[in-house]
Amino acid sequence: MIPSRRGLLGGAGLLGLAAAGPTAAMAAAARAGAADLQATLERYFAFGSKASGGRGDEACGAWLEGELTRAGYACRRQAFEIPFFEARQATLACGEVRASVIPQAVVAPTGPQGLSAPLRLASLPGDLTGSIALVVLPYKRWIALADPEASRPLAQAIARGAAGAVLVTTGPTGEAIALNVSPRQPPLQKPVAVLAPKDAAPFLAAAAEGRAASLTLDGRGGRRSAFNLIAHLDRKAAKTVVVSTPRSGWFGCAAERGSGLAVWLWLARRLAQKTAGAPPDANLEFLATSGHEYQYFGGEEYLAHAAPPPAATRLWVHIGASAAARDWHELGPRLLPLPSADAQRVLTATADLLPSTRQAFQGIPGLEATYLADKAMAGGELTNVMNAGYGTAIGLYGVHRYFHTAADDLHCVSGELVWPVAAAFEAAIAAALKPTPR
Repeated sequence: MIPSRRGLLGGAGLLGLAAAGPTAAMAAAARAGAADLQATLERYFAFGSKASGGRGDEACGAWLEGELTRAGYACRRQAFEIPFFEARQATLACGEVRASVIPQAVVAPTGPQGLSAPLRLASLPGDLTGSIALVVLPYKRWIALADPEASRPLAQAIARGAAGAVLVTTGPTGEAIALNVSPRQPPLQKPVAVLAPKDAAPFLAAAAEGRAASLTLDGRGGRRSAFNLIAHLDRKAAKTVVVSTPRSGWFGCAAERGSGLAVWLWLARRLAQKTAGAPPDANLEFLATSGHEYQYFGGEEYLAHAAPPPAATRLWVHIGASAAARDWHELGPRLLPLPSADAQRVLTATADLLPSTRQAFQGIPGLEATYLADKAMAGGELTNVMNAGYGTAIGLYGVHRYFHTAADDLHCVSGELVWPVAAAFEAAIAAALKPTPR
């Protein structure tokens, strides 16, 4: 992808480049920036699954800690406990047909013996007592079990006597879509799993006839430790700029988490180069949270116990999901990759920053339509930030096609897609911290 002229110009002042046009120096800076971001994406994805507190998440946090320490930040870890489940077997079987499923958190395991029962369609009327209910969800880019279109039919199936349930997450890719869940809610009382739409057809036929099936969710689970990484650069200023991003997720999360984390790390390095007393004249605090897939648990822990108070915070920038994911043509069952970014990403800013943020992101698909950050539009973790009293903020969130699927790999993102977003964020932060004329 060739970054847009406006996207490049958004960060041109901070790159020390002329703003007169797309010069050779600007093109070289874009190539170098994209290459740096690509290296971050590849390193992040190489850690594997980013489940909170797991090996990939822990290794990623330790890597970031080393990177930010070398950039001059003082790093500390904020520990907390989080649910987990590592599956040995997660399958739905009916006769000769068998498919892998995603155990729905907080997991109610079946044990190695599994749950054997008739498979029945939850959409049909009648008693579901003792059955495995097959719940087909409507088409959507799914995010969380708390979505009423998911939670309501599941609760109804259990109330009708189902001994377990399988959710078919109908979406744009045919892949099974993992669903976020709050650990503050009681664990599921019945085994529940997610089945990929691409694997659902034989099970739908079996459920229509009430044929015998077996759901097995066997593994190791409970609670384990996870940590937020907090990196602070003290410039002896009265106020602090907080830049946050989640680093954890259900799978490899190359585009979902990796694109935002690449922007976050790039900004941490760039802003650390500023000398004390020069803009931005503020302390810096970069936060990479774990516990994200458990309904923003790590971010909530930071807000409750470690964040600077609102009165001492000059600006909060949250870089959420799908900051720069690849777009795809949907041609029947096939998805064909495009060299452009998925526009299903949302940028919001508080009223004081709305004009300057719109200017910084001008020409970047999906982000140029910057919305007012309020309870209706802030979205994701920025909603919690604003509810906690932080009044000056910028936030991004999105749901790309392979969001929350095991197929969210490096085909879904690139440094070239991330570069315009990184440059625009730097420009937006510079504008937000610019001294007000007297």
